[in-house]
Amino acid sequence: MTDTKTAEASAPEKAANFIRNIVTDDLKNGKHTGIVTRFPPEPNGYLHIGHAKSICLNFGLALDFGGRCHLRFDDTNPTKEDIEYEDSIKENVKWLGFDWGQHMYYASNYFEQFYNYAVLLIEKGLAYVDSLSADEMRALRGTLNEPGKESPYRSRGVEENLDLFRRMRAGEFEEGSNVLRLKIDMASPNINLRDPVIYRIRKVEHHRTGDAWCIYPMYDYAHCISDAIEGITHSVCTLEFEDHRPLYDWVLDQLPVKCHPQQIEFARLNLSYTVMSKRKLLELVQEKLVDGWDDPRMPTLVGLRRRGFTPQSIVNFCETIGVGKSDSFIDMSILEESVREDLNVRAPRAMSVLRPLKLVIEGYPEGESEEFEAANHPNDPEMGTRKVPFSKTVYIERDDFQEEPAKGFFRLAPGREVRLRYAYIIRCESVVKDENGEIVEVRCSYDTGSRGGSAPDGRKIKGTIHWVSADHAVDAEVRLYDRLFSTPNPGGKNEPDYRSSINPKSIEVLSGCKLEPSLAGATLENRYQFERLGYFCLDSKDSKPEALVFNRTATLRDSWSEQKK
Repeated sequence: MTDTKTAEASAPEKAANFIRNIVTDDLKNGKHTGIVTRFPPEPNGYLHIGHAKSICLNFGLALDFGGRCHLRFDDTNPTKEDIEYEDSIKENVKWLGFDWGQHMYYASNYFEQFYNYAVLLIEKGLAYVDSLSADEMRALRGTLNEPGKESPYRSRGVEENLDLFRRMRAGEFEEGSNVLRLKIDMASPNINLRDPVIYRIRKVEHHRTGDAWCIYPMYDYAHCISDAIEGITHSVCTLEFEDHRPLYDWVLDQLPVKCHPQQIEFARLNLSYTVMSKRKLLELVQEKLVDGWDDPRMPTLVGLRRRGFTPQSIVNFCETIGVGKSDSFIDMSILEESVREDLNVRAPRAMSVLRPLKLVIEGYPEGESEEFEAANHPNDPEMGTRKVPFSKTVYIERDDFQEEPAKGFFRLAPGREVRLRYAYIIRCESVVKDENGEIVEVRCSYDTGSRGGSAPDGRKIKGTIHWVSADHAVDAEVRLYDRLFSTPNPGGKNEPDYRSSINPKSIEVLSGCKLEPSLAGATLENRYQFERLGYFCLDSKDSKPEALVFNRTATLRDSWSEQKK
C-alpha cells in the first residue's frame, strides 16, 4: 500500500534513469526493503516548473516502488519564510496529483534534536563557537586553490564552547556576534568542509515556533539530520548539492542516528526563455515587471495554472525530459508542446472571434435565427455536441478577409466563396468603409442549399472560417500571452541584466472579443480550443460572470520555431 498517488491521465511510459536503477538495485540486493523519499521545499517563495521536476521525481519514485514520499518544509530561516508560501506549496503539490498522506513534516519539528546533536558534537570536540565576524571568517576561508586558515577561536575548550552555545540559545548575544562551526578541516580541497557554520543567531519570531528560539540551524546541518530522523532511504537533490554530499555524510557519521540516507544528485531543470532563480523571480514581482507570482508568463506553478496548463501536461513534460547528471537547457517549446498534446485530447472546441469584423448576409431573413449542431471534439464523440446559433449578422476574424488577397490566401475576398463552419457557403459581394477608408462591414450572399456547409452541386470550397452570431455573442476580454523573454538565456554571458531581454510582446490584451454563447457557462476547471486560434481558459483572478476574461494557454503550433526557419 502506498501513501502516494498521481493524477489520472495518459502519462508517457516511464523511462529508466540512473536514479531508478539505483533504487531497483538497492531493493534487489536487500539494502532496503522499501523506499522513502522526500520533497523538502523552503517556504520562502512560490514553486516553479523546476520544482515540479523534483516533485514528480520524488513522489513518482515512491509511487512506482510502493514506498512513500514525505513533504517536509525546510523552515530554518524565519527571516524569509511565510505561511502564504507554505499554503501555496501544499496546494500545488496536490494540484500536480500527489499526496503525502500522513507524512507532512517541518524541520522546525526537530529544533530540539538539532540542538542536542550540536551539544553532542561540541562534547566530542567536533564543534566550536566562533566569535569572528562574517567578514573575518570569509577572509580566512581560503580559495579553490589555497587552503583556509583556522580561526583563533577554534582551540576553545569543550566546556567554554558548551557555555557559550547555551548562552547563545538563551539570547545573551547579539546577532552576528557568535556562530557554531563544525571542526573538520580548514585545508580541505572541498570548501564545504572548511569548518562550516551550523548555527547562527537570529532574533526573529518563527511562524511556527514563535519566540521559543533565537538560534537557528543552517540547511546543510539540519537537512541531513531531518532525513535521518524520518528514515529517508534516498535523498534526491539537484547537482549544486553534489559538493555538499561529503558534509552530509560527515555529519551523519558523527551522530548516533539509526538511518544514514544516500544522497543522489540529478541535473536541475533549466528552461529557455525564462529565469528560474528565486531571486530574479522575486525581483520581477517586486519591481512590478509582472502581475505577481501568478502572472501567466511566470514559470511558477501558480502562473502556469492560471495560464491554463493542466497538471498532467506538466507531469508528462517532466517525464519526457528525463533525469540526467549533466546540466542542460530544455527548450520552452517542449513544455508548450506538452500542454498542446494534453489539451488537444481533453479540450472541447468552441468558436470565438478575437478581432471582430461585421459580416452581413444579404437575403437572410431579418430578425430570424437558426441553430447548427457542432461537435464538441472532432475525435471524441463521447464529448457530445452543442447548438450554435446563427443569424443575419455574424462576426468573423478581421484576418479572414482581404480586399486584395495575397497569393495563397484562400479565405474571404471580394467575389470569393468560403464556408462558414457548420453553417452556409457565402460569397463576398461588397464592403462598407468608414471615413478613414477602413473596412467596417462585409456584405455577402449565401447559398441557401448549403446548410451545414456542403455545396449542393458538389463544387469545392477551399476556405473555411469560423464565426459568431452577432445577436447571440458573448463579450469578453482575451489576453494573448507569449514568452516573457525574447532571448533563450536571459541574463546570460552577453546580457548583463536579464531585464533587458523582457519580451515587449509577451502580453496583448484584446477587448470586445465575441464568443459563442456556450462559453458563457465556462468554468475555471475547463480549457477550450478556440477553433483555429489556440487553447484558452478563464482567468482565475480577473474573470467574473458579468465580465469574462480568457487567457491563451498556447497557440495551435509552435510559432517560435517557425520564426527561426
